Amino acid sequence: MTEGNRRAILAALFANVGIAIAKLAAWTVTGAASLLAEAVHSFADVTNQALLLLGGARAKREATPEHPFGYGRERYFWAFVVAIVLFLLGGLFAITEGIDKLRHPHELVEPGWAIGVLLVGVVLEGFSLRTAVVESNKLRGSASWWSFVRRTKNPELPVVLLEDAGALLGLVIALVGVVLADLTGNSSWDALGSVGIGLLLATISMVLAVEMKSLLIGESARARDQSAIRDALRAHPRVIRLLHMRTLHLGPEELLVAAKLELEPDLDFGGVARTLNEIETAVRARLPNVGIIYLEPDLHDPDRTPPTDLRPIPDGEDPPSRGSVDSSRAEGDP
Repeated sequence: MTEGNRRAILAALFANVGIAIAKLAAWTVTGAASLLAEAVHSFADVTNQALLLLGGARAKREATPEHPFGYGRERYFWAFVVAIVLFLLGGLFAITEGIDKLRHPHELVEPGWAIGVLLVGVVLEGFSLRTAVVESNKLRGSASWWSFVRRTKNPELPVVLLEDAGALLGLVIALVGVVLADLTGNSSWDALGSVGIGLLLATISMVLAVEMKSLLIGESARARDQSAIRDALRAHPRVIRLLHMRTLHLGPEELLVAAKLELEPDLDFGGVARTLNEIETAVRARLPNVGIIYLEPDLHDPDRTPPTDLRPIPDGEDPPSRGSVDSSRAEGDP
């Protein structure tokens, strides 16, 4: 986990601890359903940020015979758990609480406390979101925010971004519900605010679950990284053609590369070994995050059906669904 990721997570963690305690204290005074929903939401976020830190720590473990490719995907797993926690502890609770208050309404007491706490929460969540945006911009480049969330291999920043954005919007929903309930004397507005918060959190959790599921299954390198790897493989003077190539993220910052190459036929066994070693060095020089490389020498056979190559989705382009591929193009000749 990078220092920027840790900074964004810690900013969200500290903000949510203070906000959660303040919301819970204000709920005990006012009895506002939307405020209780927001308090549980903040406690869920605190749990989620702790899980992200846990995932980052566990992912640093060295590879073992049982897990020879290391533990990099632990970060994806714990980010997926975050989506589940957000749905169960945040979304479903808020919806249930709101429906209960619609069925059994009661007047708000001292709504000024609720409004004050919610306004403070908006400020703190805004600070947390700003930190996440600053750190995400270092990786986002020219891509849209939606594309960044869909295509990044980094699990922590999308989680923190969506959580903070959801928290900020949830605070606004709660604030509107409490203010309308106070102005109209109808506590149903407060209950509807709780339901709205629950639906918002359920939607965010589903988006996160889909994204993390794709990363857990295994995603290829970004289009520009695949292009750089292909260039490095083809650049060696002893390589006649690249027959096909596969890439896989073992973690956010580690790539596995497997490729089949046709080499010059006059190479002896030692020459083949030296050539492959030189190609590995060239690939890592272009992309330091390439960890494991498997290269296989082979001969081009025009009568043999080549493995289907999966065309990488260009950076910045939003796919119909994450993990979808286009198998219409074979690797072919360089």
